[in-house]
Amino acid sequence: MRVPELRIQALNNQPLRSDRSFVLYWMTASRRVQWNFGLQRAVELAVALGRPLVILEALRVGYPWASDRLHRFVLQGMAENRRRLRGSPVRYYCYVELGAGHGAGLLEALANQAAVVVTDDYPCFFLPRMQQAVASRLYVRLEAVDSNGLLPMRAASQVFPTAYAFRRFLQKRLPEHLNELPDRDPLAGVTLPPPVKIDTEILQRWPEASDELLAASPEQLAKLPIDHSVGPGLADGGASAAKVVLRSFLTTKLHRYPDERNQPEADVSSGLSPWLHFGHLSTHQIFVELAQQEDWHPGSLSASTKGSKAGWWGMSEAAEAFLDELITWREVGFNMCWQRPDYDRYESLPEWAQATLAEHEGDTRQHVYSRDEFEQAATHDELWNSAQNQLLTEGRMHNYLRMLWGKKILEWSATPRDALDTMIHLNNKYALDGRDPNSYSGIFWVLGRYDRAWGPERPIFGTIRFMSSQNTARKVRVRDYIEQYRPRLRGQQTLW
Repeated sequence: MRVPELRIQALNNQPLRSDRSFVLYWMTASRRVQWNFGLQRAVELAVALGRPLVILEALRVGYPWASDRLHRFVLQGMAENRRRLRGSPVRYYCYVELGAGHGAGLLEALANQAAVVVTDDYPCFFLPRMQQAVASRLYVRLEAVDSNGLLPMRAASQVFPTAYAFRRFLQKRLPEHLNELPDRDPLAGVTLPPPVKIDTEILQRWPEASDELLAASPEQLAKLPIDHSVGPGLADGGASAAKVVLRSFLTTKLHRYPDERNQPEADVSSGLSPWLHFGHLSTHQIFVELAQQEDWHPGSLSASTKGSKAGWWGMSEAAEAFLDELITWREVGFNMCWQRPDYDRYESLPEWAQATLAEHEGDTRQHVYSRDEFEQAATHDELWNSAQNQLLTEGRMHNYLRMLWGKKILEWSATPRDALDTMIHLNNKYALDGRDPNSYSGIFWVLGRYDRAWGPERPIFGTIRFMSSQNTARKVRVRDYIEQYRPRLRGQQTLW
C-alpha cells in the first residue's frame, strides 16, 4: 500500500521539481532498508517521477555525546546498508565526517539536483532542529516521513498525562492503522531508472566513507574527533544483529517475560531498544513477527477500550505484556516529544510533581554526590554502583534497575534539577538507547511524569514515588548481579 498521508509532513513550502535529476532520500533516523515508510515514500516518488533514487546516509562527529560507543553502532549499520544495497537500482551515498563541520553543505549540494527530498520524521534530540534549519535553505520540497511506531504520531493531537490514558486512546484508534504496514522490502519488484552518477565535484569535496572506516575498528575510530573514553558497548549495530536478538527473545525469553522481566539476574527483557533507537529495527517488523508466532489476526482484538493492560490484543499473557512496553510505553514518549519542544526540560513535569519537589528541595540529604561521583559509580550503595557500572561498560542497564538508578540520583542530588541534568547526561553519554523519546520518558518518570502522587509524603521526594535499594533487593534477586557488575570500591554499603 502507499505510505499513509498522516505519516507525511512537508517541512517547507517549496515545490517538487520534476525536471531535476533524481529523488533524494536523506536517511537520518530510520537507518534501515526494510520496513521503512521513509524509504518507501522515496521509492514511490521516484517511480511516479521516473527518476533514479539516491540515498544519503551521513554521520556527523559534532553531535552531543559523540563517542566510540555510539559511532561504532551507527557505522556498523551503515556498513550493512551498503552491503544490502550493492547491485540494487539505488545509488547509496555513505558519508562520514572526519572533522567537525566537514559535512556542511553536502545535503544542499545534492538537493540542488533533486526533484524532491524525503527524510525521517523523528521528534527528539537534535534532528528536528537540524531538519528545520535545512528546510529553510532548500529550494525544493522536503518531506519528513514518520516510521516510528504502529500509531502515526499525528493521529493523536493531545499530550497524554499517563500511560493509562494513552492506552485507552490506542485501543480506540490503533485498529484502523494496524493494516497500514510499511513494505517489508520497498525496493522489491520496483522498476527504477539506472543509478545516477554523483557529480565529481561533490565526491571530491565530500568523499564517501571507506569500507575500512565503516568496519569501525578501534584504529579507525581513533582517527575521529569524538570521545574515545566511552568504549564500545556490548552490542553490534545493524539490522542483522537486531534480527538475531529479536529471534532469540521471541523463541527463548518471551514465555518467561511476565514473571521474570523485573529480575535483573534473569535478563529476559527484549534488549531491542538500541536497534529501535538507531532505526536499525522497525516496531512494525517486531509486531509482525510476534503476531505470526502467536497466530494472531486483527479479528482477535477485544471491543473493550477501557485501557486494560491485558486481554485487549487477544494474544498470550506474555505477548500482551511485551506489547504494552513496546507500543504503549514506547509510543507515549513520541506522543510527548512531537508536541512539546520542552520535553527534556524540568518545566515539562506535571504541576503536582514540580510543586511537591519544590516543597522538599531544602530537605536535608544524607548523601550528596557530584556528577563525577555518580559517573564513576562511586556512591556508598553497591547495587546502584553495579547498575551504573553495567551502563558504563555495556551501554545498557536492566530496565527495573534503571528506575532505582534514577530514584537514587534524585535522592542524592542537591536539587531535583541537578538530578535531572545528571540523569540526562549519564543516560545520553553511555546508553546505546539514550537520546530517545522512550529514554526521556523513563528519566522524567523518576520525577513524576506519567505517574501520580504517592503517600506517605517523604523527605526529598514529597509525594513522588519512592524506591530504595533495600526494598529492591527484597523484591528481586540481585546478589549475583552485584557480583557480576560490582566496581570493587571500598566503603560501600552492603545489602547482606
